[in-house]
Amino acid sequence: MSAPRFLTVETACAAAAEAAPWMAASTPADRAVLLEALADAIDAASADLVPIAGQESRLPEARLIGEVARTSGQLRLFAEVVREGSFLEVTVDHPRADLTPPRPDLRRCLAPLGPVAVFTASNFPFAFSTLGNDTASALAAGCPVVVKTHPGHPRLTEAVMAVADKALSAVGAPAGVLTAVGPALEVGVELIEDRRIGAVGFTGSARGGFALQQIAQNRAVPIPFYGELGSINPVFVTAAAAAERAGSIAAEYVASFTLGSGQFCTKPGLFVAPRSEGLRTALRSAVAAVTPAEMLNDTIRGAFVAGLGRLQEIDGVEVVHPGGVLDDAAVAPTLLAVPVSRLLEAEQLLEECFGPVSLVVEYEDEAALVDVARTVPGVLTATVIAQGGEPVLAPLIEVIRQRAGRVIWNGWPTGVAVTWAQHHGGPFPSTTNALHTSVGASAVRRFLRPVVWQGWPDELLPAAVQESNPWALPRRVDGVLETAST
Repeated sequence: MSAPRFLTVETACAAAAEAAPWMAASTPADRAVLLEALADAIDAASADLVPIAGQESRLPEARLIGEVARTSGQLRLFAEVVREGSFLEVTVDHPRADLTPPRPDLRRCLAPLGPVAVFTASNFPFAFSTLGNDTASALAAGCPVVVKTHPGHPRLTEAVMAVADKALSAVGAPAGVLTAVGPALEVGVELIEDRRIGAVGFTGSARGGFALQQIAQNRAVPIPFYGELGSINPVFVTAAAAAERAGSIAAEYVASFTLGSGQFCTKPGLFVAPRSEGLRTALRSAVAAVTPAEMLNDTIRGAFVAGLGRLQEIDGVEVVHPGGVLDDAAVAPTLLAVPVSRLLEAEQLLEECFGPVSLVVEYEDEAALVDVARTVPGVLTATVIAQGGEPVLAPLIEVIRQRAGRVIWNGWPTGVAVTWAQHHGGPFPSTTNALHTSVGASAVRRFLRPVVWQGWPDELLPAAVQESNPWALPRRVDGVLETAST
């Protein structure tokens, strides 16, 4: 089988730069058609693409079929976002000479940043990859995309690109709207350094993300680097909840941290709960019932084994249920426990270990929930499992809202719905920019910047801010919000 063929960085970036004016000038309707064409194309090719993804990622067929549907759903969501139009934040202030100082004619809207580099993720070969969330939101913003192929699934990227090329050609898009470069590390560095790239979307490890962020910031002209870097996603369980429903809490928690063999950035890696033999017994039983599964590739499995070993060597850490790599290379989940006092002393216990392991932090005094929350670094999610009415909830909520991008009540963080309201991000170090999300409608905002047009004749203005509102966009005019039909 021949190796996949990708464009050079020079060729891809040149094509993207050539396509950028076309993308920026495209109407919302045309951009929505483009996104829907890609969604239809990947759905139609699912039966051909899923086996390739399975061979490269070791993920089961049912999971991959569902991921294709998520991918097309993301593309269709951004088609809705573009058609609705408020993402452009159009604002018009007509001139007023009676104000101090006098107000000229001012028209503000968001404009695309230009070509975007998207680094694909290992654990979602469809949904956070070639046509994944970063690509969909960048295209919705009007930015061409250069995809940096992940070394874990190069043949899949080549196959998806072939599907995408046909779909884009059918709607009249120039070739540079979406291109792909190879998986080598040096290719990624060269891509970020290319002067034509205006922003970067990245999902992956903290170590890799921080290194690439430095390259983006050290350019002669620095560019935004939007990195989603993983998280320990703490779960805080009150004593009342544990006493009332220990069995169901244990089962749901274990199902969440072992989902996908623990290879989700939203995996609950920290479970803060009262010391209880009943809860421990329920946890052991639930973990023992989980079927071992393979990890995405040997590199990720090796990193998991090393990380698990480091955790187990920390003083005070107890193995509640042993796991690790079995003889056939499948990985069984591991559950560890530590007293809350030890967690507050050992910062290394707060580091993410990507894979099927989680740490139970046991307390005697419920006030420790707030102490742990204050110790936790910035995270993607924080979950509260409670009955309601517990005195500890008010101070706990106050702390976790400062630490997390998504706070969850009596639910679990795995399973990130793709919606208008979703936020998949969080304070540093879970992401490189806490203001933005990589999932949900507002992900488009990452690849846009505001431009104000002052005093221009109407015929020279972009269509988005012309007086007649030819694109029928919602907008704020002289301080009053108008819908498209106003």
